[in-house]
Amino acid sequence: MAGKGMGIKVLVSMIGLDSHTTGAKVVSSLLRDAGFEVVYLGINQTPAMIVNAAIDEDVDVIGISCHASNFSLIEELLDLVKKRGLTDVPVVCGGNIPPKQIADLAANGVAKVFPPGTSGDAIIEYLAANARRAKAADGEQPARDQPGRVR
Repeated sequence: MAGKGMGIKVLVSMIGLDSHTTGAKVVSSLLRDAGFEVVYLGINQTPAMIVNAAIDEDVDVIGISCHASNFSLIEELLDLVKKRGLTDVPVVCGGNIPPKQIADLAANGVAKVFPPGTSGDAIIEYLAANARRAKAADGEQPARDQPGRVR
């Protein structure tokens, strides 16, 4: 899978007080090995901090490692993503999330949830096909999310 993510920038973070870093660190390493550029924010990030970093770093995917207890923070993150005009940047989540919560996250705008046991190849394939830059490379028009700003 080396090179699959070339040119795609992924932000990886935990949200709120979630300090379970193992999954996010493993996925970050996996993505780097596949050629993705990874911006790792780490723990104790607020939705605003994550969205600001996504804008500052011009990322193509926002990846959140989370647990079901962070659902309201993920909703807040999704609202900020919309308000800040990042609708072309998919938000994905991974972690121990009950099936009902997965359905709720999807209904609220999370592009994909990767539960424990998801293969690294599945994560790489999904991100390579669905990241903002991947969509632009497929001929989709760049999103114009702010006056005068083409992303």
